[in-house]
Amino acid sequence: MRAIDAEHYLLDVKLKRNKVEDFDRYPFSLPLVRHLHTLELHPKVTFIVGENGSGKSTLLEAIATAWGFNPEGGTRNFNFQTRASHSCLHEYLTLGKSVRRARDGFFLRAESFFNVATEIERLDQGPGGPPIIGHYGGTSLHQQSHGESFFALMLHRFGGNGLYVLDEPEAALSPQRQLAMIARLHQLVQSRSQFVIATHSPILMAYPDACIYRIGEHGLQPVQYEQTEHYQVTKAFLANPARQLERLMA
Repeated sequence: MRAIDAEHYLLDVKLKRNKVEDFDRYPFSLPLVRHLHTLELHPKVTFIVGENGSGKSTLLEAIATAWGFNPEGGTRNFNFQTRASHSCLHEYLTLGKSVRRARDGFFLRAESFFNVATEIERLDQGPGGPPIIGHYGGTSLHQQSHGESFFALMLHRFGGNGLYVLDEPEAALSPQRQLAMIARLHQLVQSRSQFVIATHSPILMAYPDACIYRIGEHGLQPVQYEQTEHYQVTKAFLANPARQLERLMA
């Protein structure tokens, strides 16, 4: 793919280490944060992968908040708070921004997308211009399945020329819809978009023009797709499900 197809809006993320008073306090105690100096981002797609509780969501939430997105999700224009659950990590990050300006952007948190859908309905009940839901396909996100609403977001709301931060977008998607998401992601990359994605999906992280960072005990490390635990475990299981189940249930 030609380099011109992408835009490097967010170059890197640095931790203000001299500002951290105690690395034994959450979220700085997480190995992901404790060992963070500079995280260089791919101009097209950067995947963050790791075990549950490793800090993927904490990092993406901090990046999104530092960029100006609402901590619970949405665009820079969303300003609501259902529950103050985000960490203070965004206050300790420096975002390396390029001279190129993103015209669009969105922060998707799978666990709080319900709150975003509710906020859209609340805003549309008030006076003003055309309904916001028109930018999301025209059908209430609450009247769709979780997976349908996620896909409607990518299909209708994401317009290209933007920075999109996605936290576990595969959470409600079937394998077939995950494949469709790769196709849509590729269209958006070709429309000068940049993605930062936390995921457990070996399907999504197979996107070829990307950088994958794995969270380990020594923080973030770049890793090849075939070296991820997600790929290896899935491959081993599908190669012989009966044997794998027999070992698990022995």
